[in-house]
Amino acid sequence: MSSNISISAAQLSRLVGLPDAPVIIDVRIPDDVAADPRILPGSERRSHKDVADWAGGYAGRRVVVSCQRGLKLSEGVAAWLRHQGVAAENLTGGFEAWREAGGLLLRNEQLPPRDANGRTLWVTRTRPKVDRIACPWLIRRFVDREAVFLFVSPSEVADVADRFGATPFDIDGVFWSHRGERCTFDVMIEEFGLASPALDRLAAIVRAADTATLDSAPQAAGLLAASLGLSRMFRDDLEQLNAGMLLYDAFYRWCRDANEETHNWPAGPATS
Repeated sequence: MSSNISISAAQLSRLVGLPDAPVIIDVRIPDDVAADPRILPGSERRSHKDVADWAGGYAGRRVVVSCQRGLKLSEGVAAWLRHQGVAAENLTGGFEAWREAGGLLLRNEQLPPRDANGRTLWVTRTRPKVDRIACPWLIRRFVDREAVFLFVSPSEVADVADRFGATPFDIDGVFWSHRGERCTFDVMIEEFGLASPALDRLAAIVRAADTATLDSAPQAAGLLAASLGLSRMFRDDLEQLNAGMLLYDAFYRWCRDANEETHNWPAGPATS
Protein backbone atom coordinates (compact mmCIF):
# COMPACT_ATOMS: atom_id res chain seq x y z
CA MET A 1 0.00 0.00 0.00
CA SER A 2 1.36 3.42 -0.93
CA SER A 3 2.06 5.89 1.85
CA ASN A 4 0.05 9.05 2.32
CA ILE A 5 3.16 10.93 3.42
CA SER A 6 5.58 9.93 0.67
CA ILE A 7 5.91 10.01 -3.10
CA SER A 8 8.08 7.79 -5.31
CA ALA A 9 10.62 9.00 -7.84
CA ALA A 10 8.44 7.62 -10.64
CA GLN A 11 5.40 9.52 -9.38
CA LEU A 12 7.31 12.77 -8.95
CA SER A 13 8.90 12.49 -12.39
CA ARG A 14 5.42 12.68 -13.95
CA LEU A 15 4.83 16.02 -12.20
CA VAL A 16 8.14 17.79 -12.84
CA GLY A 17 7.83 20.43 -15.54
CA LEU A 18 4.06 20.80 -15.23
CA PRO A 19 2.42 24.09 -14.18
CA ASP A 20 1.00 22.52 -11.02
CA ALA A 21 4.17 20.64 -10.05
CA PRO A 22 4.90 20.58 -6.33
CA VAL A 23 7.63 22.69 -4.80
CA ILE A 24 10.69 20.46 -4.28
CA ILE A 25 12.76 21.28 -1.20
CA ASP A 26 16.27 19.85 -1.03
CA VAL A 27 17.46 19.45 2.57
CA ARG A 28 20.64 17.47 1.92
CA ILE A 29 23.56 18.26 4.21
CA PRO A 30 26.52 20.21 2.71
CA ASP A 31 28.76 17.11 2.44
CA ASP A 32 26.18 15.31 0.30
CA VAL A 33 25.67 18.36 -1.89
CA ALA A 34 29.44 18.68 -2.35
CA ALA A 35 29.62 15.05 -3.51
CA ASP A 36 26.98 15.70 -6.19
CA PRO A 37 25.93 19.35 -6.47
CA ARG A 38 23.19 18.69 -9.01
CA ILE A 39 19.64 19.26 -7.84
CA LEU A 40 16.19 18.02 -8.79
CA PRO A 41 14.63 20.35 -11.38
CA GLY A 42 13.28 23.53 -9.85
CA SER A 43 14.17 22.52 -6.32
CA GLU A 44 14.94 24.95 -3.52
CA ARG A 45 17.79 24.42 -1.08
CA ARG A 46 16.86 24.64 2.60
CA SER A 47 18.35 23.52 5.90
CA HIS A 48 16.49 21.23 8.27
CA LYS A 49 18.03 23.16 11.16
CA ASP A 50 15.82 26.22 10.79
CA VAL A 51 12.69 24.60 9.33
CA ALA A 52 10.55 26.26 12.01
CA ASP A 53 11.56 29.65 10.61
CA TRP A 54 10.74 28.99 6.95
CA ALA A 55 8.00 26.35 6.99
CA GLY A 56 5.16 28.86 7.16
CA GLY A 57 6.22 30.40 3.85
CA TYR A 58 4.93 27.31 2.02
CA ALA A 59 1.36 27.55 3.31
CA GLY A 60 -1.17 26.61 0.65
CA ARG A 61 1.38 24.88 -1.57
CA ARG A 62 2.10 21.24 -2.28
CA VAL A 63 5.66 20.34 -1.28
CA VAL A 64 7.97 17.35 -1.78
CA VAL A 65 11.00 17.15 0.51
CA SER A 66 14.19 15.34 -0.49
CA CYS A 67 17.32 14.52 1.46
CA GLN A 68 20.09 12.14 0.46
CA ARG A 69 18.25 8.85 1.12
CA GLY A 70 14.76 9.92 2.09
CA LEU A 71 15.20 9.16 5.77
CA LYS A 72 15.31 11.27 8.91
CA LEU A 73 15.97 14.73 7.45
CA SER A 74 13.28 14.75 4.79
CA GLU A 75 10.86 12.77 6.96
CA GLY A 76 11.29 15.28 9.77
CA VAL A 77 11.06 18.36 7.56
CA ALA A 78 7.95 17.02 5.79
CA ALA A 79 6.34 16.26 9.14
CA TRP A 80 7.11 19.78 10.38
CA LEU A 81 5.63 21.27 7.22
CA ARG A 82 2.46 19.24 7.73
CA HIS A 83 2.36 20.55 11.30
CA GLN A 84 2.28 24.02 9.72
CA GLY A 85 -0.64 23.03 7.50
CA VAL A 86 1.44 22.43 4.37
CA ALA A 87 0.62 19.47 2.10
CA ALA A 88 4.08 17.90 2.29
CA GLU A 89 5.40 14.52 1.16
CA ASN A 90 8.78 12.84 1.53
CA LEU A 91 10.57 11.62 -1.62
CA THR A 92 11.01 7.89 -1.07
CA GLY A 93 14.69 7.02 -1.28
CA GLY A 94 15.59 10.68 -1.62
CA PHE A 95 18.18 12.07 -4.01
CA GLU A 96 19.84 8.69 -4.46
CA ALA A 97 16.62 7.00 -5.58
CA TRP A 98 15.89 9.84 -7.99
CA ARG A 99 19.37 9.63 -9.47
CA GLU A 100 19.28 5.84 -9.77
CA ALA A 101 15.91 6.05 -11.52
CA GLY A 102 17.43 8.32 -14.16
CA GLY A 103 15.46 11.40 -13.12
CA LEU A 104 16.42 14.77 -14.54
CA LEU A 105 19.12 16.51 -12.49
CA LEU A 106 19.82 20.19 -12.94
CA ARG A 107 23.44 21.26 -13.28
CA ASN A 108 23.75 24.54 -11.45
CA GLU A 109 27.31 25.66 -12.25
CA GLN A 110 25.91 28.27 -14.64
CA LEU A 111 22.86 29.13 -12.56
CA PRO A 112 22.79 32.91 -12.01
CA PRO A 113 22.97 34.20 -8.43
CA ARG A 114 19.67 34.68 -6.66
CA ASP A 115 18.41 37.98 -5.29
CA ALA A 116 17.42 38.69 -1.68
CA ASN A 117 14.09 36.94 -2.32
CA GLY A 118 15.74 33.81 -3.71
CA ARG A 119 14.88 34.51 -7.35
CA THR A 120 17.07 34.52 -10.43
CA LEU A 121 16.83 37.69 -12.53
CA TRP A 122 17.04 37.69 -16.34
CA VAL A 123 16.90 40.39 -18.99
CA THR A 124 16.36 40.31 -22.76
CA ARG A 125 15.00 42.28 -25.70
CA THR A 126 11.44 43.50 -25.77
CA ARG A 127 8.77 42.12 -28.15
CA PRO A 128 9.54 38.38 -27.80
CA LYS A 129 8.44 35.87 -30.40
CA VAL A 130 9.80 32.30 -29.96
CA ASP A 131 13.12 31.86 -28.13
CA ARG A 132 12.43 34.67 -25.65
CA ILE A 133 9.22 32.93 -24.56
CA ALA A 134 10.57 29.37 -24.77
CA CYS A 135 13.54 30.14 -22.51
CA PRO A 136 11.51 31.73 -19.69
CA TRP A 137 9.14 28.76 -19.90
CA LEU A 138 12.05 26.34 -19.49
CA ILE A 139 13.48 28.32 -16.58
CA ARG A 140 10.20 28.62 -14.69
CA ARG A 141 9.23 24.99 -15.21
CA PHE A 142 12.63 23.31 -14.62
CA VAL A 143 15.07 25.78 -13.06
CA ASP A 144 13.49 28.52 -10.94
CA ARG A 145 9.73 28.82 -10.74
CA GLU A 146 10.01 32.33 -9.24
CA ALA A 147 12.43 33.69 -11.88
CA VAL A 148 11.96 37.33 -12.89
CA PHE A 149 12.20 38.42 -16.53
CA LEU A 150 12.84 41.97 -17.68
CA PHE A 151 12.08 42.97 -21.27
CA VAL A 152 13.88 46.16 -22.33
CA SER A 153 15.00 48.00 -25.47
CA PRO A 154 17.65 45.99 -27.35
CA SER A 155 20.22 48.75 -26.95
CA GLU A 156 19.78 48.76 -23.16
CA VAL A 157 19.99 45.04 -22.36
CA ALA A 158 23.69 45.05 -21.48
CA ASP A 159 23.47 48.15 -19.27
CA VAL A 160 20.32 46.94 -17.50
CA ALA A 161 22.05 43.63 -16.84
CA ASP A 162 25.02 45.48 -15.34
CA ARG A 163 23.08 47.97 -13.23
CA PHE A 164 20.43 45.57 -11.93
CA GLY A 165 22.48 42.38 -11.61
CA ALA A 166 20.39 40.59 -14.21
CA THR A 167 21.57 37.82 -16.54
CA PRO A 168 21.17 38.71 -20.24
CA PHE A 169 19.89 36.10 -22.68
CA ASP A 170 19.09 35.75 -26.37
CA ILE A 171 21.21 38.68 -27.50
CA ASP A 172 24.53 38.69 -29.35
CA GLY A 173 27.75 38.29 -27.43
CA VAL A 174 26.46 36.76 -24.18
CA PHE A 175 26.72 33.28 -22.70
CA TRP A 176 23.01 32.47 -22.99
CA SER A 177 22.52 32.95 -26.72
CA HIS A 178 22.56 31.16 -30.07
CA ARG A 179 25.54 28.93 -30.79
CA GLY A 180 25.91 27.95 -34.41
CA GLU A 181 22.67 26.40 -35.60
CA ARG A 182 21.37 25.98 -32.06
CA CYS A 183 19.09 28.57 -30.49
CA THR A 184 19.19 29.80 -26.88
CA PHE A 185 16.63 27.19 -25.82
CA ASP A 186 19.03 24.46 -27.00
CA VAL A 187 21.89 26.06 -25.09
CA MET A 188 19.92 26.21 -21.86
CA ILE A 189 18.92 22.55 -22.09
CA GLU A 190 22.56 21.60 -22.61
CA GLU A 191 24.10 23.85 -19.96
CA PHE A 192 21.54 22.94 -17.31
CA GLY A 193 21.82 19.23 -18.11
CA LEU A 194 18.12 18.91 -18.91
CA ALA A 195 18.35 16.72 -21.99
CA SER A 196 15.44 14.28 -22.14
CA PRO A 197 13.33 12.78 -24.92
CA ALA A 198 10.48 15.25 -24.33
CA LEU A 199 12.62 18.38 -24.02
CA ASP A 200 14.83 17.33 -26.93
CA ARG A 201 11.73 16.88 -29.07
CA LEU A 202 10.46 20.30 -28.02
CA ALA A 203 13.88 21.84 -28.68
CA ALA A 204 13.77 20.63 -32.28
CA ILE A 205 10.41 22.37 -32.75
CA VAL A 206 11.57 25.60 -31.08
CA ARG A 207 14.79 25.63 -33.13
CA ALA A 208 12.92 25.17 -36.39
CA ALA A 209 10.41 27.91 -35.52
CA ASP A 210 13.08 30.32 -34.28
CA THR A 211 15.56 29.89 -37.14
CA ALA A 212 13.17 29.76 -40.13
CA THR A 213 13.88 26.08 -40.83
CA LEU A 214 10.26 25.00 -40.62
CA ASP A 215 10.72 21.93 -42.81
CA SER A 216 12.87 20.27 -40.13
CA ALA A 217 9.96 19.85 -37.70
CA PRO A 218 6.35 19.58 -38.88
CA GLN A 219 5.03 21.19 -35.69
CA ALA A 220 7.25 24.28 -36.00
CA ALA A 221 4.93 26.13 -38.38
CA GLY A 222 2.11 25.86 -35.87
CA LEU A 223 4.32 27.05 -33.01
CA LEU A 224 5.55 29.99 -35.07
CA ALA A 225 2.02 30.96 -36.13
CA ALA A 226 0.75 30.82 -32.55
CA SER A 227 3.79 32.76 -31.30
CA LEU A 228 3.34 35.52 -33.87
CA GLY A 229 -0.35 35.64 -33.08
CA LEU A 230 0.37 36.10 -29.38
CA SER A 231 2.83 38.89 -30.17
CA ARG A 232 0.01 40.73 -31.95
CA MET A 233 -2.53 40.09 -29.21
CA PHE A 234 -0.49 41.53 -26.33
CA ARG A 235 1.18 44.91 -26.14
CA ASP A 236 2.65 44.07 -22.73
CA ASP A 237 5.52 41.56 -22.96
CA LEU A 238 4.81 40.05 -19.52
CA GLU A 239 1.19 39.45 -20.43
CA GLN A 240 2.40 37.75 -23.60
CA LEU A 241 4.82 35.64 -21.55
CA ASN A 242 2.01 34.55 -19.22
CA ALA A 243 -0.12 33.53 -22.21
CA GLY A 244 2.84 31.83 -23.87
CA MET A 245 3.47 29.67 -20.79
CA LEU A 246 0.25 27.79 -21.54
CA LEU A 247 1.26 27.38 -25.18
CA TYR A 248 4.56 25.77 -24.21
CA ASP A 249 2.89 23.68 -21.52
CA ALA A 250 0.69 22.23 -24.25
CA PHE A 251 3.58 21.59 -26.63
CA TYR A 252 5.60 19.97 -23.83
CA ARG A 253 2.74 17.61 -22.96
CA TRP A 254 2.42 16.68 -26.64
CA CYS A 255 6.17 16.03 -26.78
CA ARG A 256 6.06 13.93 -23.62
CA ASP A 257 2.74 12.11 -23.80
CA ALA A 258 0.90 12.51 -27.09
CA ASN A 259 3.37 12.59 -29.98
CA GLU A 260 2.32 9.14 -31.21
CA GLU A 261 -1.40 9.88 -31.03
CA THR A 262 -3.25 10.66 -34.23
CA HIS A 263 -6.65 12.16 -34.88
CA ASN A 264 -9.00 11.57 -37.75
CA TRP A 265 -12.52 12.73 -38.49
CA PRO A 266 -14.99 11.21 -38.83
CA ALA A 267 -14.06 8.51 -36.35
CA GLY A 268 -16.30 5.94 -38.00
CA PRO A 269 -19.36 5.45 -40.16
CA ALA A 270 -22.58 7.01 -38.99
CA THR A 271 -25.12 4.60 -37.53
CA SER A 272 -28.84 4.85 -38.09
